Amino acid sequence: MRQQFDVAERVRQVIGEAGCTQREFARRVVMDPSKLSRSLSGSRRFTVAELARIADAGNVDAGWLLGTMTADGADGGAEGAYDGPDGGAPRPPAPTAPPDSGRPLQIVRETVRLIAERGFHAVRVADIAAACDTSTATIHYHFPGRDELLEAAVRWCMDEDTARRAARIAEADDAREELRQLIALQAPHTERQRQQWLVWMDLWAEAARSTAIGLLHADFYQQWRQTVAEVIRRGVEQGVFRAVDPEFSALRLTALIDGLAIQVLATGPRARGTSAEAMEIACNAYVDTELTARRSGTDAAGPADRPEP
Repeated sequence: MRQQFDVAERVRQVIGEAGCTQREFARRVVMDPSKLSRSLSGSRRFTVAELARIADAGNVDAGWLLGTMTADGADGGAEGAYDGPDGGAPRPPAPTAPPDSGRPLQIVRETVRLIAERGFHAVRVADIAAACDTSTATIHYHFPGRDELLEAAVRWCMDEDTARRAARIAEADDAREELRQLIALQAPHTERQRQQWLVWMDLWAEAARSTAIGLLHADFYQQWRQTVAEVIRRGVEQGVFRAVDPEFSALRLTALIDGLAIQVLATGPRARGTSAEAMEIACNAYVDTELTARRSGTDAAGPADRPEP
């Protein structure tokens, strides 16, 4: 129990030196925030792979985290190695590597790229190792099993998407503009956005089969829909949207986004009516016709709300 407590204390020190929140640190080491929280509280043990990723992110030795090595690199050996001069765990060296770099992140990013290119079930650990110019042993050091690696890749995609959403919403002046920003973020204009959508399409198939990763994606998708509903709810309160049901409107809008995105990806960027630009225009037309509040008895959205003569 003493050893487990010391490991948690050392991980806390690494997080403190990283200068970020616990949730952000969990994102950097592609770890479920709830698992990190339970491990820090002592109700769950860190896995060796998790500690390897934490050591990589904090630029400290994994042996130091485990208490088998002191901060100066010497073999700690006995239990006394856990204690520093003041009776607590010695302070770790300050990280020198950028927080968003390192082998684990490279592995995860290459995994995402390969999933987008080949499909969820076609990606092998050997393929990932080759893409990272390393060995399969190195991959397994950070992620013992293929399932754990694929889950980490999915979680990283989700965290990246959540961070981009928050940044886009922060730039908007009102809820209507927030919704337009979210729509622009979902339209697959760039290669990175197209890659993200290809991963999501594979995950929907997993969710339909009720696999563990599919359920993880299903939970995330519920959060995404709730984000849209909250923006619509704010718009109603601000008076920029009509008095609609936020949950039902979010259901309709996210379904429209999904369906159009699939058409864009399935037919290619040059197919008429299924470009990313056309998708964005169609989604914004929905916002104009179905959500935007009317001003002084006129249609606030203008001619776009009215059918062609």
